[in-house]
Amino acid sequence: MNLPPLTQRFVLHFGEMGSRWGINRTVGQIYALLFVSAKPLNADEIAEGLAFSRSNVSMGLKELSSWNLVRLHHLPNDRREYFETPGDVWAIFRTLAAERRKREIDPTLTMLREALMERPALAEDIHAQSRMKEMHDLIELGTSWLDDVQKMDSASLASLLKMGSQVKKLLEVKERVKKVFKTTPSEGTT
Repeated sequence: MNLPPLTQRFVLHFGEMGSRWGINRTVGQIYALLFVSAKPLNADEIAEGLAFSRSNVSMGLKELSSWNLVRLHHLPNDRREYFETPGDVWAIFRTLAAERRKREIDPTLTMLREALMERPALAEDIHAQSRMKEMHDLIELGTSWLDDVQKMDSASLASLLKMGSQVKKLLEVKERVKKVFKTTPSEGTT
């Protein structure tokens, strides 16, 4: 690789992690290089920096484009295409979440909905359908939460994540307040 040491270390690591995330090493390394690059890069610059063939770079860029993880740019008086990642890491997070949902979660929810509409004939299927309902409800809850998160601005999202276990404390306070204001039906107030 023809990269500065820190960049090279990041690119190599991202390639390793990419294979664990379900993308190939080449795509992970291309993305990492674009992510840390101070300027948009064209395919030749990427190929030279990573010592990849031009065709591998083209295939990797197509895959990253299909995931909406790179943006295409044209520079004045230059016919080549230049690529960059979104500047906001939260935009990258939102894009990855939306793409993963579309490719992985939505097909699973579709299958679960179809399974839940069936009338089980065997006792084993009744139990299986019950477990599928639990999984369906969990995934629905998670996707509903993700929909809400996707609508948040980056600063609010960062604040939410920084809260960590403090969210649990807020929920505990909410429950205590609810108990204080809860009355029995005989008292006539709600």
